[in-house]
Amino acid sequence: MIKKLSVLVLSMLIGTAAVFAQNGDTTQARSLASGQKYKIEGTVVAKDDDHTFIIRDTTGNDTRVVVAPESSVKTKGGFFGGGDKIASSQIVRGLYLTAEGRGDSSGNLSATKVRFGKQDFRVAQSIDSRVTPAETRLTAAEENAQRVAGQIDELMAISNAARGGAKAAQETADAAIAGVNATNERITAMDDYVVQSTATVNFRVNSAILSPEAKASLDEVATAAMAMKGYVIEVTGFASSDGGLKKNKSLSQRRAQAVIDYMIETHNVPLRRIGQSFGFGELQAVADNTTREGREQNRRVEVKLLVSRGLNQNVEVRSVAPETSNEE
Repeated sequence: MIKKLSVLVLSMLIGTAAVFAQNGDTTQARSLASGQKYKIEGTVVAKDDDHTFIIRDTTGNDTRVVVAPESSVKTKGGFFGGGDKIASSQIVRGLYLTAEGRGDSSGNLSATKVRFGKQDFRVAQSIDSRVTPAETRLTAAEENAQRVAGQIDELMAISNAARGGAKAAQETADAAIAGVNATNERITAMDDYVVQSTATVNFRVNSAILSPEAKASLDEVATAAMAMKGYVIEVTGFASSDGGLKKNKSLSQRRAQAVIDYMIETHNVPLRRIGQSFGFGELQAVADNTTREGREQNRRVEVKLLVSRGLNQNVEVRSVAPETSNEE
């Protein structure tokens, strides 16, 4: 009985220590020219403190932004300007924003103006409220793992003696390592999101109204999502070359928002499950804009159902065929 108890305790302690080994922050920010003006648009990927964060632009460059107490931090206003003032401490990871200012002596962007959309702010806060408690629990577990690690050597010696020699000890260690590896893979996969299904819905010219066919495709995505654990729905809007660039940019965002509104209002999809949407306008066309058929395919919204590989085993990717609208 004592021998079995010693081996079991050893395996549990080794697994606990290995699972919560601490990983360092590898985010590296570029250095800006001191005194030069910059306007950078991107997503917050890390926070140093309440007044300092790192944003990653569309080219993949990271920039450290320092927000002074007198800086203007607000949501974007409407036609007449305005917007709500926001404390810099409320800026969270995942928020898509624009920061303006000058490079300081440390190579950071000393921001005088920070702007972001109200919807982007609500989505980022929702996601952060789900991620931050999990990180807090991991930090506590890491501290506990450090205390446990000091007992492993002593318990290894007890296990070796109890099992009668080097061969038994090796078998115990191999079993413990296998368990650690399996647990590590599972935890690593928790934040590894893969595409479970995709759907493309199309729109008429200058329209952001969902057709019955489009709603049917979205119903399939919502039904599949409700059967999953740890899912996120990604929504991106697009437009054909009909009209101007600025108009098509706005139109593609309205199309993406129409899909989000339908998923929330019709299927009660929680806001925290909707990833950050984006309207690409005429960019990333999937067909030739010089033909009628090509423009019909480009007037679209792409919907992706992403699920955590750690929470959903044997995930299979499938696609919901797009419904094509007719020219007006």
